[in-house]
Amino acid sequence: MQYSRLIAWAGASVLALQVFAEPVLAATMEGKKQVSTFQAEDIFALEWATDPQISPDGRYVVYVRHGFDIMKDNTKRSLWMLDTKSGSHTPLFDDQYSYGNPTWSPDGSRLAFSSNRGGKNQIHVYHVATKTHSAITEVQESPRQFAWSKNAKHLAFMMNVAAPKTDFAKSVKKPEKPKDANWAKPPVVVERTYYQRDGAGVLKDAYSQLFVVPSDGGHARQLTEGAYSHNGPLAWVDNDQALVFSANRNDNWEHQVNEADLWQVAVSDGELTQITSQLGREYAPVISPNGKQLAYLQRGNEPVPYHNAKLTVMDWQNKTSRQLLSDFDRSVESPLWINNSALAVQYADRGRFKLAKVTLKGQLTDWVNDVGGVSISRPYLSGSYSLAAESGAVAYTEGSSYRPADVTLYHQGKKRKLTALNEDVLGHRELGKVHEFTYTSSYDDTEIHGWYITPPNYDPNKKYPLVLEIHGGPHLAYGPTFAAEQQRYAAEGYIVFYNNYRGSTSYGAEHALKLDGFYSSERDHADHMAGIDVLIDKGLVDASNLFIAGGSAGGIATTYAVGLTDRFNAAAATNPVINWVSKTLTADSYLGQIHNQFPAKPWEDYEHYWKRSPLSLVGNVKTPVMLFSGENDRRVPMSEIEQFYQALQLRQVDTAMVRVPDASHAVTARPSNMIAKIEHTLAWFKRYLKE
Repeated sequence: MQYSRLIAWAGASVLALQVFAEPVLAATMEGKKQVSTFQAEDIFALEWATDPQISPDGRYVVYVRHGFDIMKDNTKRSLWMLDTKSGSHTPLFDDQYSYGNPTWSPDGSRLAFSSNRGGKNQIHVYHVATKTHSAITEVQESPRQFAWSKNAKHLAFMMNVAAPKTDFAKSVKKPEKPKDANWAKPPVVVERTYYQRDGAGVLKDAYSQLFVVPSDGGHARQLTEGAYSHNGPLAWVDNDQALVFSANRNDNWEHQVNEADLWQVAVSDGELTQITSQLGREYAPVISPNGKQLAYLQRGNEPVPYHNAKLTVMDWQNKTSRQLLSDFDRSVESPLWINNSALAVQYADRGRFKLAKVTLKGQLTDWVNDVGGVSISRPYLSGSYSLAAESGAVAYTEGSSYRPADVTLYHQGKKRKLTALNEDVLGHRELGKVHEFTYTSSYDDTEIHGWYITPPNYDPNKKYPLVLEIHGGPHLAYGPTFAAEQQRYAAEGYIVFYNNYRGSTSYGAEHALKLDGFYSSERDHADHMAGIDVLIDKGLVDASNLFIAGGSAGGIATTYAVGLTDRFNAAAATNPVINWVSKTLTADSYLGQIHNQFPAKPWEDYEHYWKRSPLSLVGNVKTPVMLFSGENDRRVPMSEIEQFYQALQLRQVDTAMVRVPDASHAVTARPSNMIAKIEHTLAWFKRYLKE
């Protein structure tokens, strides 16, 4: 973190901060210096807030402050504290170590957090009054999803525990290795169904278990065991005598991708009791302040790629449940009790994340609609919030079209922005202006919601080249929030168009399922092309200079599109699926994807898989294509882009393959790789830009 930034901030009053709703269009507050556009090196200077946790009395907010380390090429995570009364903004921990998971004790006197200060991630506890802290665990794996007991004497958490060796692994005979011999690494034995994960590689044979540890430090005691799926978040119930969590404890759980129930474990002896048995997944339990009602989320088990999550409340005494907002066609997230008669929730609606209040009578009242800004590279819906148990104040990550996430306080109908993390950078840059519009798909009457960014110094009398950038998922959504990628394209003179095509979330279940069985296809392709035609008809876009790009599902749509049309000058596809047969049988997501997205297994309905594959259309492709992917990608293995590259090389179509060493599906996680993706795309498009 740059000290000049900290010094400048220390002299500013939080209460006097200006909320920037529009890009800086002229000189900055420093004087009459010329404003420049957003450059690649600016990405290293960006900062953003996540996980803002407000103390029970609403006085303090601790959040995780993120920034890029240009020397180590990674993300730095520190803990900062905001005093909502005085406006002070001070570091709790900002050094060479990494910090996260801030969690207040019920009385607000202590703060639990995770850190690798001792070499391994451990749980630490910070004492607010004395400003001292200590590690309270000495565990071998990373603890996560912390939960304070109501009396603050214990912390519960989840952690992976290695499984015993199988009889096969134990029975393999191994000769003794001579002293100082240099043998090859031993083979890795894989017997589990779910054996790999993108970003982690082949997984250790381990299972997530629930633990409890004294909050003053001591032995971490394991409460659950067995080769099952146990998941947080965790809820203390029955006067701290038990914990509720989500789990699938069936022997065949790895194949039951849409099933999980709520379970209770006694803290004293680990006795387990199953609480729910509904069809589908029950998860995210949270107990009411009086301990009489348990709220949780529930999803159906139908074999489809999208389900709305429903808010459910259980009478804890008789274990009867009822759904709130049963007709609400949006997916509810992150329930928290405001009091014994109402909850706060987060939900996505038409490209925006909202916070709202839900009463036990089923009345929904929106609070704010600008939660976001946590996704830095592209404008995905993102963000989080917390609630002060005593004051009812809310701290959340606020995003805008022109700034990444800051911390904002919402209380009694009023908002107050508490940070301005990027004014030293973006306050001195002219950004592209974000415009919102809707139009009708040329495939059918589906309404499509989109945005376009006009370049800095936009001249309405000129027509500009256009970049269509397609989001991944496909069951995700973009919104009008800051995105380094889109702003860089705009800075280089492109109009940047992005949308929430059919299959996107935040528009209800019907819209999300309009791609079920047709991903990718002429249907979503029409959603994109119709939007381009609208912008051409508006007189904004040069129809002879059209470009297309996208990542993951957006990469699939990109490579499928060039098999359907020759309208694009060039294409840039990041980690696209090219062949659904090979992808589903090599990727880490095969269990859920085959079960929920396809009508049968690949060998049972090969034609369906082939029809959805961009490789099936490769004979039509004339558009120059750049392929960009991480060599360690396990969500869409590298062999996918190699298939398309080699097929296009055989057809003598201009093609470039950009391989990123050591990168996973999250290929832009490291800042230099984010910059590489953007700048390779710009260079590729420039090659085919017509004067």
